[in-house]
Amino acid sequence: MTRQLISTGSPFEKAYGYSRAVAQGPFVFVSGTTGYDYATMTMPADAAEQARNCWRTIETVLTDAGASLEDIVRATYYVTSPADAVPVLEVCGEVLAEIRPAAAMLIVSALLKPEMKVEIEVTAMKREA
Repeated sequence: MTRQLISTGSPFEKAYGYSRAVAQGPFVFVSGTTGYDYATMTMPADAAEQARNCWRTIETVLTDAGASLEDIVRATYYVTSPADAVPVLEVCGEVLAEIRPAAAMLIVSALLKPEMKVEIEVTAMKREA
């Protein structure tokens, strides 16, 4: 089975020794993805907008791996404030309403950088053609 490492070009990936996603066989494992716009390396202050950026990045790497959002089977959401849980979940509902993967949300004390309010990781399984 060929292993494909997928990058967004984020400086964090090489510096910290990980891939944005790893595709092997029918599976695509997408690393925890924060709300950066990787083209500009900026992050909105709003948690819901950060979640939207997360989903844009996730969709891009899934496409690079030959998969799509519809292939997501598991999602984990991390937020740093209970106040952000519902706004983030509403964005996830917009994106995943018809997909409905197994999912969990955790409220954590912090993420890597103080401006990070949300992180999303997913696992996808490519469907057979």
